[in-house]
Amino acid sequence: MALERKQYPGIAPAGPTYSRAVKAGNLLFISGCTARGTDSQGKSMMEQLDVTLGRLVAVAAEEGAGPGAFAKLTCFVTSMKEYQKDSQEQQALFARHFQEQYPANSLIEISALAEPGLDVEIEAIVVLE
Repeated sequence: MALERKQYPGIAPAGPTYSRAVKAGNLLFISGCTARGTDSQGKSMMEQLDVTLGRLVAVAAEEGAGPGAFAKLTCFVTSMKEYQKDSQEQQALFARHFQEQYPANSLIEISALAEPGLDVEIEAIVVLE
């Protein structure tokens, strides 16, 4: 099976040493997205979460997939306490972006992300039709 390396510079620019996504058959593996380069970088976790989820959904849409096509997310946050204190807003953001068609999801606390002001990173697996 051939792998197709994808970039989406207008949605979620990737760094020079990785692809934003790799398409393998009907699977799309999306590299970790953040709010990097947006007005939300350095703002609250919920603002960053909103931008990040929006970027993921927009990448899937470019491939013709809707929110229900997300099979798995892995969410990395720099503070579990901070992330969970806004649980109602967090749940509302997931409901809005995934139209209540929730993917499997792992939540992992880490010490830092690639740049200052980034506190949320999410990678995804999408099933394409």
